[in-house]
Amino acid sequence: MEQTPYYAPVSPLSAGLRGRCPRCGSGKLFNGYLTPAKRCNSCDLDFEFADSGDGPAVFIILIVGFIVVGLALWVEIAYKPDYWVHAALWFPLGVGLPLLFLRPAKGILLCQQYARQAGEGRRVDDG
Repeated sequence: MEQTPYYAPVSPLSAGLRGRCPRCGSGKLFNGYLTPAKRCNSCDLDFEFADSGDGPAVFIILIVGFIVVGLALWVEIAYKPDYWVHAALWFPLGVGLPLLFLRPAKGILLCQQYARQAGEGRRVDDG
């Protein structure tokens, strides 16, 4: 009988923020910037379950959009700057902040999927 090795529990939040394997906490979760790896290079966990879809992108876009638009309105009302100032301020923030937060958000969601043993939705016939 083959025994499975024991892995100490890993916090999905910590592993997701660091882009690490949700089972062992040391292998890489991503192969590139946002593409999940096929397997963990440390514990050989198959990342077949990892499918976050568009969830992280939607949350990040909504949160960053709320922040950037709110700040842009506040700056416009308080200081009334020229339009080039708005473009210089908000375009880099509107592009940079989602790129900064997207990978950690996707990592957290993938690690939560593993921790909660989430799978694809299935329909059960009542028969």
